[in-house]
Amino acid sequence: MASFGVNLNNREPLIAPQYSIHDALDLSELVEKLGFDSVWVGDSLFSKPRYEAISLLSAISQRTTRVKLGTACLVTSTRNPLYLALEWATLDVLSKGRTILGACMGNPENGVRREFAALGLEFKHRADIFEEGLQVLRDLWIDGKTNFQGNHFKYDNVEFYSGTEMGPLKPVQSPPPIWVISNIRLTGDLPSEVAAKRLERSCRRIVELGEGWMTCCRAMHPYEVNEQLGYLKTAADRVGADISKKAISYQVTMNIGDSKESATKAFGSYISQYYPELSKQMDLSEWGPVGTPDDIIKWLEEFSAAGVTDFICRFGDLDQFGQVERFAKEILPHFKK
Repeated sequence: MASFGVNLNNREPLIAPQYSIHDALDLSELVEKLGFDSVWVGDSLFSKPRYEAISLLSAISQRTTRVKLGTACLVTSTRNPLYLALEWATLDVLSKGRTILGACMGNPENGVRREFAALGLEFKHRADIFEEGLQVLRDLWIDGKTNFQGNHFKYDNVEFYSGTEMGPLKPVQSPPPIWVISNIRLTGDLPSEVAAKRLERSCRRIVELGEGWMTCCRAMHPYEVNEQLGYLKTAADRVGADISKKAISYQVTMNIGDSKESATKAFGSYISQYYPELSKQMDLSEWGPVGTPDDIIKWLEEFSAAGVTDFICRFGDLDQFGQVERFAKEILPHFKK
């Protein structure tokens, strides 16, 4: 049975006067009450400003008791891994072990490149920084210390323990699951051999550094899920891992309406505000399905059949409460039979 979560759209309070950060907290409670499995927030420094993800999840952890709490996604390559390990371990303890770290390296849009430059990081090295940072997180969360020696991070016996505490500060989960983002496609702007090489590397990091894979933004191409699952299996076979134990997650942006026309109009207006740069570069149909509940159900069934186990639902509409309630009433029961 597929799992369903809701992205609370922590950017929307900055673009929609009728939806405040306190409304987002209230919505997290409603999401749990309505039977969803998880709550998610996004991340951006200043290219697409929004309320900070870990602080917001900490507040949500005290307003909920059951749902998983995750990021879709956190740009871990722009964060110091020691501080991130400490912050996330604290969040995992506050939530009593309910966190999922959706981790990404940062996409190639100009705004993200500016973020790296402002932080004094070389964008061209973001993949290496990303992988090394994830290894440091895993060391600290599993072993309680790290001696990692890489090109970007070098540590000698670092741990959250001075000798006077009862033990190293660690999360409840060992480790909190990491769902690694990969949006590499074999068909697209990249030469096929370059895309294949990047996909192989992406799958290797998912297998070796994560408990799951998260993707998005190719809503018209369910076959690409099968395609990457094949690469994942190859990467797993090389190290004797089992991908059947990995979560396969898809963040899908949707709009539920009384007709496809009304939903499409509301969706287009929303996305152009939420992603001013990306919305001009992408076909809106790639974000996710729009239309009646039956249209949404059909799309979800198709991607579930392709291998997706976890859907992170983000609603492209100013009325977040209305969309969540409608999904819970008219779509969720179809998958919770």
